[in-house]
Amino acid sequence: MFRHTVLFRFKDGTTSEQIEAISVALGQLPSIIGQIRSYSFGPDAGVNPGNFDFAVTGTFDSVDDYLVYRDHPEHQRFVKELVVPVLESRAAVQFSEGDA
Repeated sequence: MFRHTVLFRFKDGTTSEQIEAISVALGQLPSIIGQIRSYSFGPDAGVNPGNFDFAVTGTFDSVDDYLVYRDHPEHQRFVKELVVPVLESRAAVQFSEGDA
């Protein structure tokens, strides 16, 4: 299995409606992009100060499946239309499950 995790820090003034729109769109991507094996996402729980605001983890069967997802037009549209306008910073990592 191959995992992709991304963290978002939103710009000041990002509304709860904008964050909800991101969540709704993320929830729709697995039915559009068949290579997504599983998807977990949500806002930070607010337990520790300084965390990013939102996290997404996608699981794929292979690197090739991840690349299909990464480059898929619907994923690209989601990023451009919903994430980029509110994004202050982003961090990401990809890894194979079980790597130590």
